[in-house]
Amino acid sequence: MLKKKISSFDCFGKPSEREPMIVNSLTLVSNVLNVTAQQRKLVRLTICPQITQHRIWMGALEKILNELKLEIDLLNFQFPSKGTKMGKQIVYSCLKFLNESAVSYDFDSASWIRLSPAKVVDSPRKWEDVLEMFTDLINCLKSEKDWLCHLKTIEVMKEGVSQIRDVLVDNSIGYKDSRHQESLVQRKLSKTLGHSSRCLFTLLLYYLYGQVRDLEVDLCGAMYGNGIENRLTLCMGRVLTSNEEKMVWSGVKQLDRALGLFKFVWETAGMKGNLELQGHLWFVGPEERFFTYRGNAFFLHGISLGPKIISSKAL
Repeated sequence: MLKKKISSFDCFGKPSEREPMIVNSLTLVSNVLNVTAQQRKLVRLTICPQITQHRIWMGALEKILNELKLEIDLLNFQFPSKGTKMGKQIVYSCLKFLNESAVSYDFDSASWIRLSPAKVVDSPRKWEDVLEMFTDLINCLKSEKDWLCHLKTIEVMKEGVSQIRDVLVDNSIGYKDSRHQESLVQRKLSKTLGHSSRCLFTLLLYYLYGQVRDLEVDLCGAMYGNGIENRLTLCMGRVLTSNEEKMVWSGVKQLDRALGLFKFVWETAGMKGNLELQGHLWFVGPEERFFTYRGNAFFLHGISLGPKIISSKAL
């Protein structure tokens, strides 16, 4: 994946560099960056304690379920069916489980002082209840799978839920016991979710960006040497439908998240050399621009048969 030399506009020269890419695992990222097996192990060991924290785990699940609920509501409005109605009920049950499992603490107080939970359940439950609900949810919505992007994420998160299926969830117990339950969830997830796990990758996305959907780029690009020792440039691209400022900003932010993820893995793996990031965006029109965002270079390319106008602007 390493090319010899690059200037601002000579990347994406090969057809393979103009292919779309869905970034959905640490394995894919590591393959692009030429991360060794030992370095991949280091990446996993470094990030697991952070991204498997109980609040990250619960926050990611709640985000996925709320996004799926919105998708089901829209689909149910346009094409109501028995599956969407049942799926909506299951999503509500999952969210209720998370809400009733939540316990609030005053971290400025002594450790034995515990605030009242949102609701005390009659008896302790296990994460196996969520696993069963996820299975039922996937089954009842399988015919609408192509319309529900976050249903695929539910399938991904089943891996993590299955690993903690025997862990009790009881918000009526004391602070220390509750913290032990949360710690048990973190330890099990850290131990069982491997480097190639898409569940682990989803937790990483939520940890870094607060989002749970895979990252997409229209042109996968490559990693290039730029003629300077120990300095490499990673290029990726997006295709825009217009050059309106709102559209440009959206494309830039999407590319920035994808590029930033690769830089995060690069630095966590302890890779040698400085990795610079470069984003390219195309639209139909005559204008071309160069600008910087969060310290990285972005190029806006106009696709036109007329004369080119090149301007520079910092967003």
